[in-house]
Amino acid sequence: MKVTEYVDFDAVGLAELVAQGEVTRAELEAAAREAAQAVNPRINAIVETWPTDDEPKPEPEPGGAPLAGVPFLIKDIGVTMAGRRTELGSRLAAGNVARADSAVMRRLRRAGLVTFGRTATPELAYSITTESVLYGATRNPWSLGRSAGGSSGGAAAAVAAGVVPIAHGTDAAGSLRVPAAHNGLFGLKPSRGRVSMGPDFDELFSGLAVHGSVSRTVRDSAALLDAIRGPEPGDPYFAPQPSRPYAEEVTRPPGSLRIGVLAQAWGGRRTTAPVADALSRTVRLLESLGHQVEEVEVGLGAAWEEYVLANARLHTANLAATVDGLAAAFGRPVDSSTLEPVTLAGYRYGQQVSGAQFVTALTMRNQVARSLARYFDAHDILLTPTLPELPAPLGALAQSAETLDGLGWIDRIFDRSPFTTPFNAAGTPAMSVPVTADPGTGLPIGMQFAAGYGQEGRLFRLAGQLEQAGPWTGRTPPVWAGNPPAH
Repeated sequence: MKVTEYVDFDAVGLAELVAQGEVTRAELEAAAREAAQAVNPRINAIVETWPTDDEPKPEPEPGGAPLAGVPFLIKDIGVTMAGRRTELGSRLAAGNVARADSAVMRRLRRAGLVTFGRTATPELAYSITTESVLYGATRNPWSLGRSAGGSSGGAAAAVAAGVVPIAHGTDAAGSLRVPAAHNGLFGLKPSRGRVSMGPDFDELFSGLAVHGSVSRTVRDSAALLDAIRGPEPGDPYFAPQPSRPYAEEVTRPPGSLRIGVLAQAWGGRRTTAPVADALSRTVRLLESLGHQVEEVEVGLGAAWEEYVLANARLHTANLAATVDGLAAAFGRPVDSSTLEPVTLAGYRYGQQVSGAQFVTALTMRNQVARSLARYFDAHDILLTPTLPELPAPLGALAQSAETLDGLGWIDRIFDRSPFTTPFNAAGTPAMSVPVTADPGTGLPIGMQFAAGYGQEGRLFRLAGQLEQAGPWTGRTPPVWAGNPPAH
């Protein structure tokens, strides 16, 4: 299969070709590798590829394997693949080789995905832009001088550029939705407990982080979530299982939904004109589809400053424990030779968080969850911009960052991505949908839709309707594996 043909299909479409015998897994893998060679030198999204093995995979689940044979990439954090490096974007973990598959990796294998590499992440996923010292900056395929977002920025850039149709990612503060918005992709953060974090963790980042994906089509993300959802033995809790596969929800009508619109973010950062215009166009589209749309005010259950402080304590205390564990495992110092300035500052801040402060921060997490739950008692969906502005230039987030302590860095991240983080605290699902683009620059603009706990099905139904009403897969970036080679 030629790369120009390969990029025309989503993951479900490629798997159908394999199932029908029209193409082999090996042919798809070869096309994906050729695509990676064509675009990765320009975007730096993939940090390593490896030969795939031909060992028999476990039998797929009853009902078939809708993603069998599809080339796939995993993020360099949050998932482990036996015998492969997992370096967490950090010099502190450089050379680390996983001894076993994590639970989500076993499920990815069972789905028949052909995982041939790992994608870039900022150091320890501690940023919303992917610009680590270890790997270098990942560039946005739509504009090479701009950020691809983070922390799943490598995954999003690789998918947007046509290397793979879908890739694994994680989300603890917007890390799927931010890069999805930057790169014109679909990205859904599932409910807390939807996908197991085991066996090494019960909760990752105190329940703020979840597994998910970024993809070019809604049905691909639905099929992947079907493949990886569900509990593992020993999980402390899990989300209730859906009544039907998510893949079936994509084509079901959502009905007339009660949708509230929050145009300006918590915390005071103003939505810029291009994003506000995109939000207005999205509202008109929703109304044309029969939804009831109104502007709303949504309380967080806490003042923004208290909310940021609580999150800083949760993030940095978890970071400190991770850093200590890595330093002990590899016998490396915790200093500027192993950690970037903002990570080191976060580590030092986290070391000072007391047990009582940590418990109080968890109480704040509960307050946010209860407050947003009351909103979803009265509305089906909350619509916000995914981000208040267009993708920033590379390096912009790090300006003067060496002067910030752990609280200051979290405050900066939350200020730049104020719409995404509350749904990590609440544990509720939220998705970024590439409904539109900025007419002036051509850059994609993501719109975020959130729903109540366990309501991924509702989001997939709405996303499927939006995709049908305004397809986005025909929009491709300048760096695209399907473009003819330059001479």
